[in-house]
Amino acid sequence: MSGTIVDNILRQSGSIAATPAGLSWQDVVTASTVTVEAGNGYWINTTSNACTITLPASAEAGDNIVIVDYARTWGTNNVELDSNGLNFQGNSDVYEVKYTTSGQSVNLVYSDSTKGWIPLEDDVVADEPVAPPTQKGIFAFGNTGSITNISSLVNSSGVISADITGVGTARQQPMAATYGGDKGIFAYGTTGSLVNTRNLVNTSGVVASDASGAGTAKSQGGAAGYGVGLAIIAFGNSGSYTNTSNLVNSSGVVGSDVTGVGQARGVLAAARYGGDKAIFGYGYAASPSGRSRRNNLVSNVGVVGSDVTGVGTPRSGLAAASYGGDKAIFGYGDPASTNLVSNTGVCAADVSSVGTSPREGLAAVNYGGDKAIFHGGSGYGLSNLVNNSGVVAADVAAVGSANRYNHAGCGFSTSA
Repeated sequence: MSGTIVDNILRQSGSIAATPAGLSWQDVVTASTVTVEAGNGYWINTTSNACTITLPASAEAGDNIVIVDYARTWGTNNVELDSNGLNFQGNSDVYEVKYTTSGQSVNLVYSDSTKGWIPLEDDVVADEPVAPPTQKGIFAFGNTGSITNISSLVNSSGVISADITGVGTARQQPMAATYGGDKGIFAYGTTGSLVNTRNLVNTSGVVASDASGAGTAKSQGGAAGYGVGLAIIAFGNSGSYTNTSNLVNSSGVVGSDVTGVGQARGVLAAARYGGDKAIFGYGYAASPSGRSRRNNLVSNVGVVGSDVTGVGTPRSGLAAASYGGDKAIFGYGDPASTNLVSNTGVCAADVSSVGTSPREGLAAVNYGGDKAIFHGGSGYGLSNLVNNSGVVAADVAAVGSANRYNHAGCGFSTSA
C-alpha cells in the first residue's frame, strides 16, 4: 500500500495531542530547577533537594506534560510548578502550585487561555514494594573479659549458635545494621583506639575481613536500616559525643560524615520502624550532662529529624530492634525498662523489664521476620526473646561466651 500512514484515525483536521503513552520520556531530573516542554514526560528525583518546574511560556490546546515522583520523595522535598505567565486551573501564575505527596504523578494538559494548564490526573501510587524481612541475626565483636571479634548466629527460631571464630579487627562498641535487604554491616568501634573499619556480612552470616570505612572514627553510636536496602549510622563518641551520621548504600559502602541533628550523645540505640524509617533513642550526653530520653526519627530517605522529647526514664547502655513487621522496641540499659515504638514512631511509656536488670552494653536483633532477641550485657550471659506483640520473655542462659557485652547485632538472610 502506497501513501503515508497517519495516527489521525478519525481524519479530523488540526493537531492531536500525544497521549501519555506516546510521550518522549526524558532523563531523570535531579536539579533544583528544570524547564519542561510539551510532549515530554519527566522523572523528578527530589532525594537531595526540592525542585521548581517551569512550564512552557506558550502552549496550545492539547499540549501534554507528565511529571512523576521518581524516588517517592516529594513528601520530603516537594515539587513546585511555575506556570510561566499562563494560567493554571484558571488561576494566574502568582498562585503557588506544589505537590507534596510521595509517589505522586501529575498528567497536565493545556486547555485554553482562560483555564490554562489542567491536571487530568494527580495520582498517588500507594503500593510501594516492600522488602521481605530478615529471618536470621548475627551478634559480633564486643568484650568477653577481653576485646574480641567472635560472632554467633541467631536462627529463624531465635536459637543462638555457639561462638564462631572471629574475622577482622577485634573491637568493642561497634554499630551494626542490615543493608541490601538481606546482608549486614558492622562498622566503627574501639580497640582502645577509635577505628572506622567496616566488616560486611553476607546472606549466609559469614563476616568478611576488614574494609576501610569512611568519615570520623567513633564508637558507642547506633545504626538501623531505612528506605529500601539502606542503613544509617549516627551519634556516638568520636573523642567527644557527636550527632553526625553516615549513610550506608545498598552495596554496604559507608558514606562520609553528614552534619548532625539533635543532641550529641552516645551509648544509645536504634531500630527500623514503619517498614522504611528508623528511630534513634535515649543515650548519654555531655550537654546537658547525663542520661537522655530524646528520640530522633529518620525519614525513608535518611534525613535525621530534630530532637523529640522522649517518653519514659532517661537511660543509656540499652539496645533496640524491630518486631511485629513494622514496630520497634527499646530495652534494658541502666536503669532498665522497655519501651515499644509504634509504626508511626511514637515511643510508649516504660514497661518494667522482664528478667535480670539493669544490664548495660547488650545487643538486640530482629529474627524470624517479626520477632526480636536481646543478648548479653555487662556481667550477664543471658538472652530474652521478644514475640511479635512486643512481649519480652524470661531470661534464657546465653550460648557461647558468658558475660559478653559492648557487642552489636543485625539481621541477615530473607530465607528461614
